[in-house]
Amino acid sequence: MKNAPKIKYMIGIDEVGRGPLAGPVAVGAVCIKAEHARRVKNFFPVVKDSKKLSSKARELWRARIHDAERMGYLSCAVSFVAPSVIDKKGLTAAIQSAIDTSLSEIEHDANKTKVLLDGGLHAPKQYLLQKTIIRGDEKELAIALASIVAKVARDSRMVLLAKKYPQYGFEKHKGYGTRGHYAALKKNGLTPHHRKSFLKNIEK
Repeated sequence: MKNAPKIKYMIGIDEVGRGPLAGPVAVGAVCIKAEHARRVKNFFPVVKDSKKLSSKARELWRARIHDAERMGYLSCAVSFVAPSVIDKKGLTAAIQSAIDTSLSEIEHDANKTKVLLDGGLHAPKQYLLQKTIIRGDEKELAIALASIVAKVARDSRMVLLAKKYPQYGFEKHKGYGTRGHYAALKKNGLTPHHRKSFLKNIEK
């Protein structure tokens, strides 16, 4: 295309927390400036999916992402949508809302930005240059970094929640449906942070 805009930004987007019974869904976005793309690749020579990293390794990666952010090579945003909103609007709408919010928190020009998204995610229609990639967090650095920042941020939220509701073990399972979590639900009922639409057979 003769008049195609020059790409100045690459944004990777991934969501974390689609399946848990409790806690928010989180969407991470990492924007890499085109002028610093080579530096970022040197900074992160391998692509790492957050799900395949240990908690300690994710923290180390997040610290390195922070260093790159401080140097001005990239910028990050993480947005959360509460369980009550998930119950009211549905998971798909909740995730889309978080995508929109994360994008709005990063400085960029939509007309000069290429957006890469994991799985079945989509950016708003004004982003003409967008691509959804199956298992993108294993293939594209920007998506992998977005996955890590979202995972670390969400896990931190669940650890804080565990201090308020110690009987549920949120610090261990992060809201997912483990045997221990179901046992705690049967014994103690639901908290305001549980997704009621995911737990219709559990008494309130």
